[in-house]
Amino acid sequence: MAVGSIILIDLILSGDNAILIAMACRNLPPELRTKGIVWGTAGAIGLRMILGALIIYLLQVPLLQAAGALLLMWIAVKLLIQENDHGDVAGPDRLWQAIQTIIIADAVMSLDNVLAVAGVSQGKPGLLWFGLLVSIPLVVYGSRLFLTLIDRFPLILYGGSGILGWSAGKMLIHDPIIFAFLKNIGVSPLLLEETLVAAVVTVLVLAIGWHLNERQKKKTVLEKN
Repeated sequence: MAVGSIILIDLILSGDNAILIAMACRNLPPELRTKGIVWGTAGAIGLRMILGALIIYLLQVPLLQAAGALLLMWIAVKLLIQENDHGDVAGPDRLWQAIQTIIIADAVMSLDNVLAVAGVSQGKPGLLWFGLLVSIPLVVYGSRLFLTLIDRFPLILYGGSGILGWSAGKMLIHDPIIFAFLKNIGVSPLLLEETLVAAVVTVLVLAIGWHLNERQKKKTVLEKN
């Protein structure tokens, strides 16, 4: 039952990680994309194992989830921006930048995944490591599939950033200190609903990303003229 539950959790929660990796690798040259996916996934999984061992202590750090939410919002906007200056960046440097982005964002997003798997594993390290290892092929092949879709339908980028923004919104409202603060200053409980907060953060991320992209397009047109 525990093994089955862990596999099911990984199937459900690995999707956003795969989307993140695909978005981070989309601007890499074709010959470096597989390396970016593999090394990014390896680094992210290694960090998840460390998080799995420290999760009980991490959850006690004040404002950790709020800080993670803000970081994830920034990454979601960053990955959405259509950059036009990659020609000046060497392939290996771009690969390293992509891997760094994957590891940092995945560490933030993996708190829920690690916590869920840790709960199902019932304190058994073997089951915890098994759950983390099972997610590797799911993330790798999911990333490659999503990367193919991004190449054919660039508008999907907004959907991917929206998913990251949604995750950031949920993390933000789940932070006990932020939730207690908003409640104490008189914010209506209806406005503190997880779905509403996640939706607002998602819209904010997409709006900022769209605005920056439009500004970049206008700048490019002016430079050409």
